[in-house]
Amino acid sequence: MKLKVIILSFSVFAYTGFTAQNIQNNPGSNHGNKFEQLGTILPTPNIYRTASGAPGHGYWQNRADYNITAYLDEDKRNLKGSETVTYYNNSPDDLDYIWLQLDENEHSNIRNAGYDASSVLRPSTTDQQLKATELPVKDNGYGVSLEKVTDASGNTLKYTVNKTMMRIDLPKVLKKGEKFVFKVDWNYNISNRMKMGGRGGYENFPEDGNDLYTMTQWYPRMCVYSDFQGWQNHQFTGRGEFALVFGDFKVSVNVPSDHIVGGTGECKNYDQVLTSDQLSRYRKAENASEPIEIVTLDEAKKAEKNHSKQRKTWVFEAKDVRDFAWTSSRKFVWDGMRVTIPENNNKVMAMSFYPKESYGLYRKFSTKAVAHTIKTYSEFTIPYPYPVAQSVEAANGMEYPMICFNFGRTEKDGTYSEGTKNGMLGVIIHEVGHNFFPMIINSDERQWAWMDEGLNTFTEYLTEEKWDNKFPSKRGPAWTIVDYMKLPKDQLEPIMSNSENIVQYGPNAYSKPATGLNILRETIMGRELFDKAFKTYAKRWAFKHPEPADLFRTMEDASGEDLDWFWRGWFYGTDPVDIAIDKVTVAVPNLETDPKAAAEVKYQVERPLVNSFEDLSKIRNREDKNIKFYVDTDKAAQDFYYKYDRGQEKVDNNKEYTIKTEAGLPLDAKDKEKFKNITGYQIDFVNKGGLVMPIILEFTFEDGSKLYDKSAAQIWRLNEQKVSKTYYFEKKVKSIQLDPMRETADIDTNNNFWSSTGSGTETSKFQLFKQKQEGGTVRGGSTGKVNPMQAAGKS
Repeated sequence: MKLKVIILSFSVFAYTGFTAQNIQNNPGSNHGNKFEQLGTILPTPNIYRTASGAPGHGYWQNRADYNITAYLDEDKRNLKGSETVTYYNNSPDDLDYIWLQLDENEHSNIRNAGYDASSVLRPSTTDQQLKATELPVKDNGYGVSLEKVTDASGNTLKYTVNKTMMRIDLPKVLKKGEKFVFKVDWNYNISNRMKMGGRGGYENFPEDGNDLYTMTQWYPRMCVYSDFQGWQNHQFTGRGEFALVFGDFKVSVNVPSDHIVGGTGECKNYDQVLTSDQLSRYRKAENASEPIEIVTLDEAKKAEKNHSKQRKTWVFEAKDVRDFAWTSSRKFVWDGMRVTIPENNNKVMAMSFYPKESYGLYRKFSTKAVAHTIKTYSEFTIPYPYPVAQSVEAANGMEYPMICFNFGRTEKDGTYSEGTKNGMLGVIIHEVGHNFFPMIINSDERQWAWMDEGLNTFTEYLTEEKWDNKFPSKRGPAWTIVDYMKLPKDQLEPIMSNSENIVQYGPNAYSKPATGLNILRETIMGRELFDKAFKTYAKRWAFKHPEPADLFRTMEDASGEDLDWFWRGWFYGTDPVDIAIDKVTVAVPNLETDPKAAAEVKYQVERPLVNSFEDLSKIRNREDKNIKFYVDTDKAAQDFYYKYDRGQEKVDNNKEYTIKTEAGLPLDAKDKEKFKNITGYQIDFVNKGGLVMPIILEFTFEDGSKLYDKSAAQIWRLNEQKVSKTYYFEKKVKSIQLDPMRETADIDTNNNFWSSTGSGTETSKFQLFKQKQEGGTVRGGSTGKVNPMQAAGKS
């Protein structure tokens, strides 16, 4: 779903709710926290989900096939449906009930989820908004009316409706490998989406008296039963979206005969519902490289004027999809073209449906944007597998398999602003992109909004970039998340938070995860490693149900990069990035340093190297008569020091010996010439924000040249608060810029700059000595001093 980013500046109250916890390993210390492994924060790997992030050998998921008939009553604005569901239990568990979702109950004022929001008196309102509070609340007439729930033989099934969820009690236990067939008849009044909100409903066009229907969450849908949660039957509050099972759909939609219908999957009876001219144009569009109008603008305008009382039934089929949505209106212009996915040679019908109000934009761009999106997403994830991809202009932004609902309308004269155009392109790319996340890589939106919205927004950004290099993307680049990261902590929560408990939903579920993935790709991992790992995740979890740990583990497994520090900070924490240049120390070598003179050093022979305190283990071992110490049983092991430690060898430890140190070497003329222009720069950094990131520097020299350097985030591993980095250059540094390309989402760039002309900048000197060419003392070798054996005259 496409959301506009709105950063709120007012204070909000804290809340309670499930949040994945960022458990600290070494609290109170300046290290040992940010770079520790996630450990017990992630679920324990098992036969269903491996430590590599791949599905395990025991992975399973259940399935549901649907055969649905629907009747759209335009006069009453009512939808009547009947479905036969075949549910397959592939789990190792016995099931004695199943859960279905009745999402339309969210529009009911007596059967919704009951997730009330805090409300206050407004300083101003309108006559449409102001009305007396009704207590008790009266039924507004919306929500699902269940007419019949039976098994395949027509026997009534016992069921319980709890707000937006329905439990059906099975007549007998559904065992592993078995299936259960049941039927549901229902109807509901279709809501005015423009007034009541929501993802589906109708929009009325007063000028011509027609409706445009977007039919979403319109049928009782199976809940997911999974290895990691059991039944996902959390209530639908209108925010946290959906968790759904894959299956095959056959859907027959009966609508007024002058309506044009688009739906998930392929229509199987175009020859029965289209005119001969429209069918001919559709056949031509199937092989066209440019969009062809299947229903023309003139035909749509003509249809607006006559409300037919005749009926037609459109039949759709879709395989391996998690949902089915459709749209219906006599207002639609419809165009299409063929696009081939190079990775699998899949020939896809890209199509768009739109009213005349958006003709000037959608005719130019929509279908081409659909084609561009599925081709680009296929490059970065998996090849698009479905036969159809559709965009519908419905003043909306919502996604379903093979069909999505978008926005973008022109002025009455056909012109449009650049913002409207870019918004339209962005929403089409985003919603069509949702075919991949979560329609194929099928995460649990109800629990983890970011797993589809964040990953999709990231890939949307890649796709926008490949549409137009000057496209003004609002999500993805690191600098675009800064305003959100600056907010007070009581307006933030970790990305790893339940969908219902997020204050700033757009930045948290969309922007921050998308930005994080882009930082990984551009700054931390590099494009090659990231792209391979991201594609691996998509391939592993296509047509399956991934969890966050599956993504985190796969990205590491396929890249060879330890990213636990990044997941911990960016996804489990709320700290921002604010790395500051605290101080720059400048020094030049003293080329006239006097070398150290030779000297005589007095010393005494080492005393026995035994512990000054005998611990409890040594005492108990000595008193234990069953313990035989090796050196006591092997006389050959009883050397000089065995006896020296026990006082059996005597050495004069007070006698003084003398050792002579060698003199240092002075710098010669060649050395002085070599180092005369060297200047050292010690840069002290402070981690003011808390979130560690790579240190990226741009050095500008007095001659105008520039050099760049990047230290990996691991530079902070031994001190997460302060680090220093030293450089030596043969040219004078004029300025140092931290994060010059704003690629780490640093919230305060004012402390990212140092200038040599700034106040307090002084140059000191450091001593420079010539190093002898021969190697130093060999580890474990002679130090040149007399040892106790030599002092005792032993060899």
